[in-house]
Amino acid sequence: MTSREFENLVAQTVAAIAPRFQQHLQNVAFLVETESSDPDLLGLYEGTPLTERSVGTGFGLPDRITIFQRPHERMARTARQLRKLVEDTVWHEVGHFFGMDEAAVERAERRRAGRQTRFGI
Repeated sequence: MTSREFENLVAQTVAAIAPRFQQHLQNVAFLVETESSDPDLLGLYEGTPLTERSVGTGFGLPDRITIFQRPHERMARTARQLRKLVEDTVWHEVGHFFGMDEAAVERAERRRAGRQTRFGI
């Protein structure tokens, strides 16, 4: 997959996030990079989770969610698997933005997988 195609896949995934969550993501930059220094890392959230912000928190640079292309391509065997893996990774990193720690994200992922719903967090 070309980098442009992968970027479009990530953009489509972000656009599919439910509006009730989308409204909180206005100051989050979604980026795509080829690879991270950790070849198994699929995504990375960098910023201050919503649960740690206060009224006194000043304006600053946007939080960042980076999705890494090559690890996704190595893990997925089909285009369908790739799309699902990207959805899961975006969902996972958005969970961190909303203040969920790794254990909470994993519990939410299990509930989400059990429902087998479309990407609506």
